[in-house]
Order: sequence, then structure tokens, then C-alpha cells
Amino acid sequence: MAIIYMTQEGYNKKMEELAHLENVERPDVIRAISEARDKGDLSENAEYDAAKERQGLLEAKIAQLRAIVAGARIIDESKVNTDEVQLLTRVTIKNVGNGAQMTYTLVTETESNLREGKISITTPIAKGLLGHKVGDVVDVKVPAGVMKFEILNIAV
Repeated sequence: MAIIYMTQEGYNKKMEELAHLENVERPDVIRAISEARDKGDLSENAEYDAAKERQGLLEAKIAQLRAIVAGARIIDESKVNTDEVQLLTRVTIKNVGNGAQMTYTLVTETESNLREGKISITTPIAKGLLGHKVGDVVDVKVPAGVMKFEILNIAV
């Protein structure tokens, strides 16, 4: 079993999603299968086939989430050091080329969500910033080439 590091917030979200799938989605699928089965001949019953396929996908998702939470190790955010960019730090950077400022929180892959400003530590930008300090100008290799970012702030 793989160890997956995450925040308490990320763990709670995974647990909520798992509970929803098991307590809401699963009974809905079982009901849909039962209703389709009641309609007769299963060999030509598209509703039954669709419900069974949905059930298979749902059970796979449940198994995946169970594996994630079983291997989860909660990171204590109070012990995060802000002297340099690392996992769980919120870093404000400036694109030296165009002056644009961005703020990202570096998280594990299972918690990344760009809409929330959370990027995975496995992304090119995060990899390029890791270990650097406020004031550093960092060359980051991205698919479009190399970009320069200045680290303006590091917080938790």
C-alpha cells in the first residue's frame, strides 16, 4: 500500500466523497438495476446494461478512494517551515517576463485543484520553486520553454 501525504482538510474531503458514494450513489445504482431487472428480458435491456456499467465504475471509484484513505498520512500544517518553498506552503510569485503575480499552495497530487489555487508538487512550476527562498529568481522549465519567477512571499 502506498503512503499518501495529505492535509487534514484533504483527508476530510476524501472521506466525505467516500461516504457520499457509499451511502447515496450506491443505493441509487442498486435501485436502478432492480428497476431495469423488473422490466424483463435482460439480454436486450439497455437500462440494465447501463446501470451495471455505472455500478462497475462506482465500485472502482469507491475502491480507489478506500485505498487513498487507507494509505493516508496527515501532515501537521503547524510544523511547516516558511523559510523556503515546500509542501503546504503558500507561495506568491511574480513572472519576471510579464510582471503577473500568482499565489499557489503546494499540495500533494490527490489534493491539487487549480480553481482553489492548489497545485501539485509534481508540476513543473512547483518542482522549480521547491527549496527556494523569498527573493530568489528561479528558472522553471515548462512545456513552452523556460520561465523566470521571483519568489515574493512564502506563508502557510
